[in-house]
Amino acid sequence: MADRTPRPKLVALATAVPPYRIDQQDVIDRAPRLFPACGRGTVERLLPVYGNSGVATRYSCVPPDWYERPHGWAEKNRLYLVHAVALIAEAATACLAKARLDASDIDAVVAVSTTGIATPSLDALAIDRLGLRPDVTRLPIFGLGCGGGVTGLARAATLASAQPGSRVLFLVVELCGLTFRRADATKSNVVATALFGDGAAAAIVSTDGDGPAFGRAGEHTWPGSLDVMGWLVEDDGLGVRFSRDIPALARTEFRDAAERFLARSGYGFADIDTYVCHPGGAKVLDALEAAFGLAPGGLADSRAVLRDFGNMSAATILFVLDRVLGAPARGRHLLSALGPGFTATFLEMAVP
Repeated sequence: MADRTPRPKLVALATAVPPYRIDQQDVIDRAPRLFPACGRGTVERLLPVYGNSGVATRYSCVPPDWYERPHGWAEKNRLYLVHAVALIAEAATACLAKARLDASDIDAVVAVSTTGIATPSLDALAIDRLGLRPDVTRLPIFGLGCGGGVTGLARAATLASAQPGSRVLFLVVELCGLTFRRADATKSNVVATALFGDGAAAAIVSTDGDGPAFGRAGEHTWPGSLDVMGWLVEDDGLGVRFSRDIPALARTEFRDAAERFLARSGYGFADIDTYVCHPGGAKVLDALEAAFGLAPGGLADSRAVLRDFGNMSAATILFVLDRVLGAPARGRHLLSALGPGFTATFLEMAVP
């Protein structure tokens, strides 16, 4: 018997970026002032990281000069609270307008972020800001890093499926720039400085209405991989931890995880029309293209988002999806990302 359960759909999607645009050349010019503890020779040896990052522009919630001064953890988190709420409100307002809905029509909120601490959580802070109902269901999610966009969207789809007809507002915001630590000259921090940007997105998911339909979601966490990616909590904020093995892991391990995930739905790579991948960096995209058997440059939408916005952690995949759907690209899509855990996260989507 055919499954008659209504499938959750992406009713609307909107993105938002903060006001300060940062060109990569400007970051290169500022590098000696960004890393005052390094000698000029050390800084010059690091500069190729910026040129090879695949990033041309990014956006920041604070002006470029802010990064040239020391800042503590308390100040950074205060800025996070102010700008994160403002940015998700901007994205949510645009998303509601696209869906032709009022804030009072929303039944549940899923909020994802890993670049700051909020208690009350961002979903609670958004209730009054957006005018959501007092009885709205709330699900805050922290700690998923770059994988949070895919997993959070999957959790929103699960809530929509559990209560057919309900409207779930998915919010994701990452202010990666605020995690910059100018006293840290490690390779991980330099790479983060070359890649990270700020951004937010909002989506409305419901079994009612028109839009791309969500299918199966899943994750694969590799044993013994907790030190591959994550945060180190330092006195001056969140210190990024990146293993240099991430591109190699994406190239050698990701394909098998994706194949196993698709096989549970009876699919293979030949059944996928479009890969919607989180652009962790240029080398990661090279590895993913190899893993999926794509030609170099085959993940063009992911590369374009990386070029124009940088790596906005969990929010980035929504920017890629927005670009893909704007084509439009019909058929079966596979959303994927890699995040702390070390975890690959997947979500199927069908565009009629």
